[in-house]
Amino acid sequence: MKKAVFTLLVGLVSITVWGQDITGDWNGALKVQGIQLRLVFHIHKTETGYSATMDSPDQGAKGIPVTATGFENSVLKLSIANAGIEYEGILGEDAVITGTFKQMGQSFPLNLSKETIEKETPVRPQEPTKPYPYYEEDVFFENKEDSVTLAGTLTLPQKEGVFPAVVLISGSGAQNRDEELMGHKPFLVLSDYLTRNGIAVLRFDDRGTAASTGNPDTATSFDFSKDVEAGVKYLQTRKEINKKKIGLAGHSEGGIIAPMVAARNKDIAFIVLLAGTGVRGDQIILMQSELINRASGMSENELQNAMTISRKSFEMATKSTDKEQLKTDLTEYLKQVLKDSEENVIASQVNAMASPWMQYFLKYNPAPALEKVKCPVLAINGEKDLQVPAKINLEAIQKALSKGGNKKVTVKEFPGLNHLFQECETGLPAEYATIEQTFSPVALDEILKWIKTQIK
Repeated sequence: MKKAVFTLLVGLVSITVWGQDITGDWNGALKVQGIQLRLVFHIHKTETGYSATMDSPDQGAKGIPVTATGFENSVLKLSIANAGIEYEGILGEDAVITGTFKQMGQSFPLNLSKETIEKETPVRPQEPTKPYPYYEEDVFFENKEDSVTLAGTLTLPQKEGVFPAVVLISGSGAQNRDEELMGHKPFLVLSDYLTRNGIAVLRFDDRGTAASTGNPDTATSFDFSKDVEAGVKYLQTRKEINKKKIGLAGHSEGGIIAPMVAARNKDIAFIVLLAGTGVRGDQIILMQSELINRASGMSENELQNAMTISRKSFEMATKSTDKEQLKTDLTEYLKQVLKDSEENVIASQVNAMASPWMQYFLKYNPAPALEKVKCPVLAINGEKDLQVPAKINLEAIQKALSKGGNKKVTVKEFPGLNHLFQECETGLPAEYATIEQTFSPVALDEILKWIKTQIK
């Protein structure tokens, strides 16, 4: 659910260094979970030594101050303290710095040179190319309650006509309208497929992301559900949309949000849950951690130790009613059990655990909302999903819907598919970017056929 992201923070202190000239722009590229992440260090001579800034072009970040810059005996050392970033490399005679980039306990090889590195374009054969055989329009709509303006794309099978529609709801983290992650654009592929087959689609940037306004740092799944409702209300104003045939399709966290909206709104015609959850958030993250760590080769002793720490941390978080006290208690606990971890690593974990989104997610049980959903529901998942395990969640979703008396339910588990509905080998998140396929055609066809049944 949550994707690995490099958080780049500020702070600047220079230290005295001696040695050969290292000034100028140094370019390199990290390979993180199959994704290229370009970095540029701008090193300048000062009266006392050197200073530097860092750019991360692929993240749109420029001029990030480097806390400490050292160069002595051909060894370059850089650090950005608040982000837990360290780099050390040796300048060779070929004018290439061979080194290692470290952040938050992870190490990656990173070589730097004066040559500009071009952005790699991954092969994604399913992504559609313009001109599309349908009408596309950039749109804006407002969540008036929260004073948030959402920017999105509406695709219609034709410019004129009246069509059934689907609102796409992205997973957790800052997602644009294409739900772009790991070099893939799942919502672009899904919306294209549905619109080519007669269904209008609204997809939009999450609040505070891309062209949408608002602050995502203070938002929870409930807040995002109000953004979705604003999208539904917008579609109801469009003459091209059949107001009685508007449905929702949510992926991952979006599969939590869709039932929230459907439970509150009788005019939702159907919902599609793509790897949605059926159990409480703290259970989801514990299961996710265990499955991913075991599949990644973590030893049983290390795994059990990590799970013990996670369970205790989540127990503290779910029982807490005071954010600042939680941060204090968590910090003290993690310092005891993670004695070799740096303070900034622990601080990052504590801040994430105490964030409004995580606090809400850990405590949220989707069952009560599912019990109130009366419209038709399609719940699907991949058998190799390590982030939202298929069997336990599909069973919980079906149980909650049945408890509420909903008999219009279809549940299906797809063999060999991961959390993104890709045909995969391991199901590990690290594999997502290495797979050319963005969305299994088998899953796409199942979604389309089911929706067409609901809109007859």
